[in-house]
Amino acid sequence: MQLGGPTNSYAACTYRAVRGCPGRARLCSRVSPSSQSIVTTPHSGYHWDGSSRRFFEGWYFKVTIPENGQSFALIYSIEDPANLNSPVGGIGVQVMGPDDGYICQFNRNTDPFWASRHRLELGAVFKQRPTTAGRPLLRQPVPQAEFSAGVEQGFQASQFWHQGSILAAETGTPGPPLSSVDQCSWALSMTPKVGWGNAPTTAALTGPAAAIAGYQNGYSSKSSDAPSQKATAGWLSMLSVFEPHWQVLMAEGSASGWLQWGQQRYEFTSAPAYAEKNWGGGFPSKWVWVQCNTFDVHGLSVTAVAARRQLVLGLQGAEEDVGMLGIHLPDGTFLEMVPWAGEVEWSADPWGRWWLRSRARGYEAVLDAGCDPHAGTVLRAPTADNGLAPHCKDTFFGKCRLRVWKLNGQGRVGPGQAPIIDASSSTAALEVGGGPWWLPWTARAEMLEPFKTLVQLPIDTGAISKALPDFVKPPG
Repeated sequence: MQLGGPTNSYAACTYRAVRGCPGRARLCSRVSPSSQSIVTTPHSGYHWDGSSRRFFEGWYFKVTIPENGQSFALIYSIEDPANLNSPVGGIGVQVMGPDDGYICQFNRNTDPFWASRHRLELGAVFKQRPTTAGRPLLRQPVPQAEFSAGVEQGFQASQFWHQGSILAAETGTPGPPLSSVDQCSWALSMTPKVGWGNAPTTAALTGPAAAIAGYQNGYSSKSSDAPSQKATAGWLSMLSVFEPHWQVLMAEGSASGWLQWGQQRYEFTSAPAYAEKNWGGGFPSKWVWVQCNTFDVHGLSVTAVAARRQLVLGLQGAEEDVGMLGIHLPDGTFLEMVPWAGEVEWSADPWGRWWLRSRARGYEAVLDAGCDPHAGTVLRAPTADNGLAPHCKDTFFGKCRLRVWKLNGQGRVGPGQAPIIDASSSTAALEVGGGPWWLPWTARAEMLEPFKTLVQLPIDTGAISKALPDFVKPPG
């Protein structure tokens, strides 16, 4: 992507929202009309509609460093931004670090938070440096040097650039302090390669590379001719049907930069990266999750989840068990193995064992994963009643095996039929959450009607998102 500077005459502009209020935005940065395609999924923007209802939105960005097998994740969240009297409102920044370490900074005041209504841009300033004290807080992306000079504690994040510095400060969150280091800072670029859909047939890396440079120098970006991507939960995610909503933003990407983890500094170049987000009024009552894009087969990635989620449209208090496997094959083909297109089943222990299987759309896939019983760390997650509470457990040292078969003419895997994919990894991300639950969970996805039928309607949310002008799009 070719980005113009302040003296450039390009006319195409992007919007930046102020404080996350979707109605207040201003034209501010310029993008070349010759921009190349950038992989951008639906729901990349901020979904808060300005109401005072119970609301959270959370963003998760993971990086795995191949040279040492370590991983880290940047996790940003906002809760109840309009409700000043909310007992659980606040801004959270969590980092799950190397060796399954952890740090969290929480700020009860939500006013410093800002995000873009239609693009992946967000941030908050917790503490300014003395040289900028008294100036208005930043509410838009700024150059790397400007952020470093003016912000002592806080973060800025986008599809292409992440920068921040936090201290262990968990006051205001339920439970005991969990941080394993006193401070953490980071600065890194991200290049999206695969979103949630078929991968681009050609790698237009000049687009993300230039966009990264633009963020480092203070400019924004807008994808114009990106290939249409899918909503992870189908087109019904555009409506208030499920709680929570979920979107994989980047199934595969690369990251370059550094992470300062306590006294240890980690530097990396072109490290595998992944991103997703959640939003709504609460997390599922229980869930399991497996993600891996570091297989011994290059270009292969999987994101798998099973959850008991709430239905909020016309069926107050009703829940359903849903699950899915999303697989990107090395040739770029996307296998969307979802309950409205086939079978999904799973079996998992409260910790240490994950198994998911799906047969859909001409393929069958089996994912086996496990970890050492002593691996992992507790993370905080937004909850309906307790806010950002210890509510899930993760590890970056999961061992997983993914097998994929092409079904025969009878829709089955034939006797002795070899899989087209049989890949393994020892750096998978694994998670269990909700409950707490103490016994193994074995279930099959049973998506309720009429939602199972409705979600199969051929509605392309990616195409709709690209076609509509920003001023008529709903938040997100």
